[in-house]
Amino acid sequence: MYALVLFLELVIAVAMVVFVLLQRSEGGALGMGGGGSGMGGLFSPRGAADTLTRTTTILGALFFVACIGLNLMAKQPTQSGADRLLSAPSSVPVRAPVAPPQPAGPQVPKPQ
Repeated sequence: MYALVLFLELVIAVAMVVFVLLQRSEGGALGMGGGGSGMGGLFSPRGAADTLTRTTTILGALFFVACIGLNLMAKQPTQSGADRLLSAPSSVPVRAPVAPPQPAGPQVPKPQ
């Protein structure tokens, strides 16, 4: 689930970059639809600017929601597959470690 939300966040981020770059800094679009500026349609310069602005706003809201979702998922403790295997009770008894044998060296008398 985490990977899916992360992938969606990356797709939303790329789409947001594309839509922001399509907009002009003056508030108009990059001449999408060409001509017909007297009509108030979707592909007039004004309609294209409104559509790009609305799409950017929606993508920004989705990006924000995805960020909050990822933070909430990361906050919850979960067990990985390795953790589940290590914490599972095993039927094999565990023995205490045995000390290695001491090397036999020359016997030196201890001073008394």
